[in-house]
Amino acid sequence: MGGLPAKLLLFFLLIIRFYSVALGLTDASDAAILDDFRKGLKNPELLEWGDNDPCGPPAWRYVFCENNRVTQLQVKNLGLIGPLPQNFNKLSKLINLGMQHNSLNGKLPSFSGLSELQYAYLGNNNFDTIPSDFFNGLDKLQVISLEYNPLNKSGWTLPPVLKNSPQLENLSLINTNVGGPLPEFLGEMPSLTALKLSYNNFTGQIPTNYGTSSFQILWLNNNGLTGPIDVVGSMFSLKQLWLNANQFTGVIPASIGNCSSLSVLWLNNNQLVGTIPLELTSLPLQDLKLDSNMLMGSIPTFPEGVNVTLSSNSFCLSEPGIACSPQVTALLGFLSDVNYPVTLADSWVGNDPCANNWLGVVCKKQKVTTISLPGRGFNGTLSPSLGDLYSLENINLAGNNLSGVIPDNYTQLKSLKQLNLQDNNLQPPVPKFSTAVLLALDGNKLLIAGGPESPLSPGSSRSPSSLNSSPDAGTPGGTSHRGSSGQGNKRAWKLWVIMASVLVLFLLLLISVWYIFRKKKKGIIAVPPVVVHPREPSDSDVKIVIADRTNQSTSVTASDSHSIGSSGTHVFESGNLVISVQVLRKVTDNFASHNELGRGGFGTVYKGEFEDGTLIAVKRMESCVITNKALDEFQSEIAVLSKVRHRHLVSLLGYSIEGNERLLVYEYMPQGALSKHLFQWKKLNLEPLSWKRRLNIALDVARGMEYLHSLAQQSFIHRDLKSANILLGDNFRAKVSDFGLVKLAPDGKQSVATRLAGTFGYLAPEYAVTGKVSTKVDVFSFGVVLMELVTGLTALDEDRPEESRYLVEWFWRIKSNKEKLMSTVDQSLGVNEETFESIAIIAELAGHCTARDPNQRPDMGHAVSVLSPLVEKWKPMYNDQEEYMGIDCSQPLCQMVKAWQATDSAEYNLSSIDDSRGSIPPVPTGFAESFASNDAR
Repeated sequence: MGGLPAKLLLFFLLIIRFYSVALGLTDASDAAILDDFRKGLKNPELLEWGDNDPCGPPAWRYVFCENNRVTQLQVKNLGLIGPLPQNFNKLSKLINLGMQHNSLNGKLPSFSGLSELQYAYLGNNNFDTIPSDFFNGLDKLQVISLEYNPLNKSGWTLPPVLKNSPQLENLSLINTNVGGPLPEFLGEMPSLTALKLSYNNFTGQIPTNYGTSSFQILWLNNNGLTGPIDVVGSMFSLKQLWLNANQFTGVIPASIGNCSSLSVLWLNNNQLVGTIPLELTSLPLQDLKLDSNMLMGSIPTFPEGVNVTLSSNSFCLSEPGIACSPQVTALLGFLSDVNYPVTLADSWVGNDPCANNWLGVVCKKQKVTTISLPGRGFNGTLSPSLGDLYSLENINLAGNNLSGVIPDNYTQLKSLKQLNLQDNNLQPPVPKFSTAVLLALDGNKLLIAGGPESPLSPGSSRSPSSLNSSPDAGTPGGTSHRGSSGQGNKRAWKLWVIMASVLVLFLLLLISVWYIFRKKKKGIIAVPPVVVHPREPSDSDVKIVIADRTNQSTSVTASDSHSIGSSGTHVFESGNLVISVQVLRKVTDNFASHNELGRGGFGTVYKGEFEDGTLIAVKRMESCVITNKALDEFQSEIAVLSKVRHRHLVSLLGYSIEGNERLLVYEYMPQGALSKHLFQWKKLNLEPLSWKRRLNIALDVARGMEYLHSLAQQSFIHRDLKSANILLGDNFRAKVSDFGLVKLAPDGKQSVATRLAGTFGYLAPEYAVTGKVSTKVDVFSFGVVLMELVTGLTALDEDRPEESRYLVEWFWRIKSNKEKLMSTVDQSLGVNEETFESIAIIAELAGHCTARDPNQRPDMGHAVSVLSPLVEKWKPMYNDQEEYMGIDCSQPLCQMVKAWQATDSAEYNLSSIDDSRGSIPPVPTGFAESFASNDAR
């Protein structure tokens, strides 16, 4: 009988348990966590949770339970604001969590121990910290998304413990400040098919074991990754590959043709070289982006329907399916076998090496006669393709690291006179060259004297000696044989002829100097201006070119420069182009008022014109503004523009410092500033800008700023991006100007405190309030420019009604309403439905760029990605010449600019600088009176 009470008690407990399940009594711990979550929110009413039991019946909205345990919480897109409870991981039966697209903030709780969790969507929130044990014990995890959260602003790395989630299929950490080398263990996770790590701080190369991964989606764009991309050729499962906006080098591997499912391939904005592999044309591609690299050769023909972008490369021709000229094809073959060195890939542009002055290439009558590239550190082998350049007379590749053998077909070069291959790593056998060829092979250790294949063996008709060796040297290494009798007498005779010629030239030079000195003394001619510039960075001498009024020139080396410098002219300094003030006075008519282009905080800008019609823009600092701040801006502009060069940044051609004179010389932009075409076109009787032109301008500016922020060797912050500092060429292509306020961006994409500068209306709020600046302040300014392009209104106008006075604040209120946005669009555009579709996209991008929180603003690479598809592919007028923006500093300024204009043809003429204060509004109400307009510059 004693067991009956115990049995009755057990019976009653079972009944209670049955009714508790039936009535939905939620586990007490789970209910407490949900209640803590609700109480921590600023807007808990959005959840619509009552006072009943969370698991019901009826269950709370967005909460799903099994056996009275919470298994799902789905609150996405509700606009919730607040933190998550730090004991959130006690929801131990949680399987699916959907919290994306809210404004949840604070520190993420650890998910350690959520062993049942399979899906976790936490992206697009404001979580700012991730604990180190967050990924511990997530044994069943299949999908996790933390994208677009400003986690650990100082950066963090993926912990190796994540590899203990063997079922993980999708990992998305876009724009979360994660960085370091790409973890190798990700390539070993058997189920991982989607890896999205865009807009982060990853560095180094792609691990080789990624080649054996199961990745179908791999997004690594907008990081700091380097090295070759050969590994992607063995990722056979790839469907989407985004590697754009990194610093990848090398060629596009032909093995990428093995990725038979690849439909999206973005490789733009890297430093890739070489030709486009034909294997790409056989892939089922839908979207291919290769722009802004250094790709060369011809463009293959892609199947119809493939969206291909190829701009800003070095292709020989802009039309697909047309082969390069035979000379270009041969030189590109040479380039391929020396692994496409960047110095050549960047300068060998176009379909005519003679007309385009290719580095190291000399021509006669439009035929390549000389290839001279000594001491360049080239690796690789000698290409047989040079044997197709039948006009070659001289080949000088001494002092490199070339290996292999000398191709046999070099012996068929009938015009060849000299072949200098000294100090390489070449090996036997050496072909039999004609006795007319002077061959230099010293310093190739594998070409052993006396060996059966050595050019030093008895009876050889080639000279292994230096081209400068003595003709009478008696040792085998010092002889210079040509294999015919009487050769010594001929050489001696030639030596006498050379000495006599040198003597005559020397006498003529003395007579010329005496004549010039006499004329100068009589006052007949003035002291000629001097332009000094470097030839090659490796050259020991600097060439100084003295140009007189008849456009004749003579040259002396830097060793003679003391005699020139003593006359009051300039010498080469700090790698920049120093220009005589006398030259600039002459070309501007002594800075005449009729040549004035505009005035700014720095001073006045003048148009200059040389006798041959070449135009330049000269910015002259006013003597009254020569302050420490102004001098800092002057030096900053020189420092920045000597380090960066991009087709969408205004080029600095030179500068001059003499007494109180401070002058900067730029390319001349004929159409002036964007501001006058947006705000003053009626007053100036100009045609309004079409929407297509505005899109092109926006993309040009975005590419220039992306280069400054992330693609140059150093990262720069412009600090004064505005429509008045965007200049337009004849073809309305845009370039960013005015670099006097540029600052070097700190490492880690962090902000740095600095003196407030810039222009009202374009200043990012965090910069205006705290003085802290990062690249995101330029993104904000770019967003303002986009708003100006859409509306045709200035960034700030005190004469407008108060609600629309500040463009950004007003635009934010109307951008999401189609009717309001349509009514706001610049009336000169004549908007239709098709145009409005792209306008709406630009409006959305402008909103993202001007987000109040800088962490919510995209990088400029994202702006480029948004704008690129909207811009119809632009084709140059003359092949691909508009892509080459280099300046040959081996010529005087007049000749240099003239050649540069000729190269760029009608696409990139030298440019004008508009009034740099043309769009600066008055100081808005509420700012300190001490902060003046000049301070804003």
